[in-house]
Amino acid sequence: MAPSIDRQGYWGRPTSTLDWCEENYVVSFYIAEFWNTVSNLIMILPPIYGAIQTFRDGLELRYICSFFGLAAVGVGSWCFHMTLLYEMQLLDELPMIYSTCIFVYCLYECFKQEKRISLFPIALLLFFSVSVTLVYLHWKEPVFHQVMYGALVACLVMRSIFIVTWVYPWLRPLCYTSLGIFMLGFLLWNVDNIFCESLRASRQSLPPGVGVVTQFHAWWHIFTGLGSYLHILLSLQIRSTYLKYRPKVKFLCGVWPLLHIEPQKMS
Repeated sequence: MAPSIDRQGYWGRPTSTLDWCEENYVVSFYIAEFWNTVSNLIMILPPIYGAIQTFRDGLELRYICSFFGLAAVGVGSWCFHMTLLYEMQLLDELPMIYSTCIFVYCLYECFKQEKRISLFPIALLLFFSVSVTLVYLHWKEPVFHQVMYGALVACLVMRSIFIVTWVYPWLRPLCYTSLGIFMLGFLLWNVDNIFCESLRASRQSLPPGVGVVTQFHAWWHIFTGLGSYLHILLSLQIRSTYLKYRPKVKFLCGVWPLLHIEPQKMS
């Protein structure tokens, strides 16, 4: 975590239990961690567009919720890094648990009848979410949240690898790309935490445009946001293939991947 050598800004002294390696209020008086804030756009705008496209394709509500869940994490993270207030920290961290529970439900229920709602896994994930929330509100230990989030991600990784190994092996490239990008973000998150003092010292001697590249927590947002987005596309492709739809990957502006589901079912 960051040494406490930061200046004061619009939102006052930080009340969050975490303060990351980016120097506070350096770029803007109104944004505590500027690059950690704006990097959340990748978790806000593309998922909103994905939710709209999923709605237009007439797909199940769970996938619309997946996209909006990722966008909610982006909004919460924006608010947290902009203010470094404890309330905004919760707005960032708790939606990470909730949205990943939605991802888990989608992936573990992908081989069920169309429009079918399974109450037991919903109740189990709801119990998990409420339990984590209550414990975290009373025990303000970030490591607890990180372990609980990691456990959910591990469930997704194991299920994804099982499906692309034994059921739809042709989806391996998308699965491993999503996983690889996410893990790269996790690696940079750890580098930012472990070598914070060295990174801060290096930014003092680097030109501003170069020093920005060393904002590894911002890169964590970018890579995990993209990795999570690709995971939703993978989950959608698995489900639509099982339901015998015609999933087709298209690229917005020739760059950003979208999954379009043709209305005709495969014979």
